[in-house]
Amino acid sequence: MPIEMQQTLAAPATLEGSSLHTGQKVTLTIKPAPADSGFQFRRIDLDDQPFIDADVSKVQTVERATTLAEGSVKVHTVEHVISALTGMGVDNALIEMDANEPPIGDGSSAPYVELIKQAGIVTQDVPAKVWEIREPLFYDSGKGSFITIVPDKEFRISCTNVGPDGRFTQYFSSVVNPETYEKEIAPARTFVYYEDVKPLLDKGLIKGGSLENAVVIRGEEIMSKEPLRFDNEFARHKALDVIGDLMLSGKRITGHVICVKPGHGPNTQMAALLKSNYLRMRSMVPPLAIPKGEAVLDINDILKILPHRYPFLLVDRIIDFVGDNKCTGVKNVTINEPFFPGHFPGHPIMPGVLQVEAMAQVASCLMLRKPENQGKIGYFMSADKVKWRHPVLPGDTLFIEAEIVKTRRNIGFASCRCVVNGQVVSSGELKFALIDE
Repeated sequence: MPIEMQQTLAAPATLEGSSLHTGQKVTLTIKPAPADSGFQFRRIDLDDQPFIDADVSKVQTVERATTLAEGSVKVHTVEHVISALTGMGVDNALIEMDANEPPIGDGSSAPYVELIKQAGIVTQDVPAKVWEIREPLFYDSGKGSFITIVPDKEFRISCTNVGPDGRFTQYFSSVVNPETYEKEIAPARTFVYYEDVKPLLDKGLIKGGSLENAVVIRGEEIMSKEPLRFDNEFARHKALDVIGDLMLSGKRITGHVICVKPGHGPNTQMAALLKSNYLRMRSMVPPLAIPKGEAVLDINDILKILPHRYPFLLVDRIIDFVGDNKCTGVKNVTINEPFFPGHFPGHPIMPGVLQVEAMAQVASCLMLRKPENQGKIGYFMSADKVKWRHPVLPGDTLFIEAEIVKTRRNIGFASCRCVVNGQVVSSGELKFALIDE
């Protein structure tokens, strides 16, 4: 499969219009940007023309729109333009505005899709950074809104919109790519419930709102300049907002986003969770601490102790001994492991039973290292209280910790666990016998 590369705009393109909440006239220009720069807003109407990164750390308010701020400088209602850029496959762009809010257009992101097509898209010479979600992430607002993201080989979104008193409950689900985004998501317009209009106006919001750029719902009646574009247009617009808000995490994802009653608050909270989990998963594996007073075992030493050989030797090195009863081994899990093609095709995960076997081998190294046990073979007898907590994936470094808690003649009892990036991925209590060859 060819490596996906980052993309930016081929040329600048400009859109003029009025903003939704402030009602100001605004000119917005999207411009090419260097690889790895992501999305940035620039307020060219201010003296120093400051930049604001499209990053969840810059989120200031989330009432009816997402507002970013850098100090006293703000940009409002950023979700539609970011959603369009993301949906159309753009990774890096500079968004210049001569006011604090983008044009609302017709209330959808279709005008931005047309702007992107007008600018054109070019490929950059740096691989795209796409985070494949490998374990579920979940956010619950506690107020009936929740978002969960589960593994999927594509970027997919499933959205349920639920209005007051259950009105206009709608569902939408689709894979998100430039084709589906342009046809199925971008045309969906923003909407508001009639009973919310006066409170929003009282707060100084939606000053530029009209039936030309929003759908108004009054009871069971739809107030709009044109009929609904889809029978589930509200759910589609919610999906549009989710795409824009989640991109504030700074990373494209492959995964299935499932949301019920989403809003800018829950959306940006999930973006923050995505970012924190990405940073945790991408943190450097701690350096191997090799004690100076105790010899460690390299692979050649291990081969002298254990009878296991490829493809069943599941420890590469012993890096630490604590007394006679504790040690830590390391297994570098690579995509070349023979079990990955079948477990599972397209979604490689290290089998849990092999993690247990790795624990047993490290515990055996601990026992067989003793002079009185040299020349013996360790036979696995039982495993109790085994738990698998997180998947082990290609590229992970498995730290295997073993402690001999009891011995009885030739029987050993060990407490073991496997750790990746400081997180316990599996654990168990093992029993094995040492038998003469």
